[in-house]
Amino acid sequence: MGHYDVAIIGGGLTGLTASIYLARAGLSVIVLDKANQLGGRAQSINKKGVSLNLGVHAFYQDGAAEGILRELGVRPKGANPPASAGVIWNDRIYTLPTKPFQLIASKLFSFSEKMELTRFMLNLGKIDPNRIERISLKEWAEREIRHPMLRHVIYSVSRANSFVPHPELHLAGPAVRQLQRTFSGKAFYIEGGWGRLIDDLRDQAIRAGVTIMNQKKAVEIVHDGTVRRIRLKDGELIDAPNAVIAAGPKEAYDLVKNLDSTSLGKWKDNIKPIHAACLDLILRRLPDGGPNFIAGFWLDQPIFYNSPSTVTKLSEDGSVVIHLVKHLGMNESRPETDLLQLEKAMDLVQPGWRKEEIARQFLPNLTVAHDFITVDKSGNFPGPSVQGIKGLYVAGDWTGHGELLADAAFASAKRAAQAIITKQYSFKGENVGQGNVI
Repeated sequence: MGHYDVAIIGGGLTGLTASIYLARAGLSVIVLDKANQLGGRAQSINKKGVSLNLGVHAFYQDGAAEGILRELGVRPKGANPPASAGVIWNDRIYTLPTKPFQLIASKLFSFSEKMELTRFMLNLGKIDPNRIERISLKEWAEREIRHPMLRHVIYSVSRANSFVPHPELHLAGPAVRQLQRTFSGKAFYIEGGWGRLIDDLRDQAIRAGVTIMNQKKAVEIVHDGTVRRIRLKDGELIDAPNAVIAAGPKEAYDLVKNLDSTSLGKWKDNIKPIHAACLDLILRRLPDGGPNFIAGFWLDQPIFYNSPSTVTKLSEDGSVVIHLVKHLGMNESRPETDLLQLEKAMDLVQPGWRKEEIARQFLPNLTVAHDFITVDKSGNFPGPSVQGIKGLYVAGDWTGHGELLADAAFASAKRAAQAIITKQYSFKGENVGQGNVI
């Protein structure tokens, strides 16, 4: 299939982002994706005229992802949701206070809890997450928050914005940073779903000269200590001295022989993927009498409710999209039990929803993140280069250097591209300048 300077395996957020940087720097690039549709977990599907993501997706502004998209000339359309959320405790629904009057009137909290919550919210934005020692979110919360009920609120919001339901493992610094972004209104819902973002990145990649090929499954990165070529399932070979694995860690392990002698083999034992059971519903309308809040947090169950279509357009006919998530973390899924639990949660929040249902999508064991930052991580984060194999790089949400989720995907893509560009131009004896877009 010819020769390229770089072959990228995976056509999701990470792979497309890396390809744009590399192509704009003058390198020849091919993106290989095993599916018939680009996007990976960021793809959207059209169901009954409605754009559905794979489970709940919120884009968080004021982070690595937003800055990189701005560099690439991609500006997603969408909206920030209003401060409207519900809290479910002992099968009763309460309004999560976001304004002083709501806090005073709240029946969920005692007077002393209201006072402490006020102090916490006023001080949260002043905290420097980078200066928090390497302790877990649980340790941090128990030190900073006296009332158990308020800690329940923090844990619930944290697992919703990070997908990590393990406060005893989750590193406090990144978790607090994500809490700051949530409470300051940085969540952003993309119009038309995340597939629109993939389309924009694909268009930018094609304009930059990237070759994109769907339904091309890579099965081996052929190397002798240096990357030589990519072997595809159909037997075709692609010559490339550089390869970026922009896919999950399992795919990376399967692609590389003798990986135990490389840094990839060392990272393998530290990866902690997290999963969720996701029920995505399309309704004609919200049932009469049901709440109209954007998010619902269960304090006594690992469940999250989200209604993005209340703030951004996902259909032409006004159909309502609702996502319910059961955070499984590192635990095993029980599809039938999990589905019943999510349906029961929906019965509580939106009674009568079944009469309004048009279609659904149930994802019983979705990998929502291939890794997360735990307290036992030494700080030697994966990537971008793989020691032991010259020309091999990894990127994706599992190779974050302190970032979470999409931020990790975008930031790691840029790191991998920077490493390759610097190497290529150093090899040629040239300076890497502004024209090479790093």
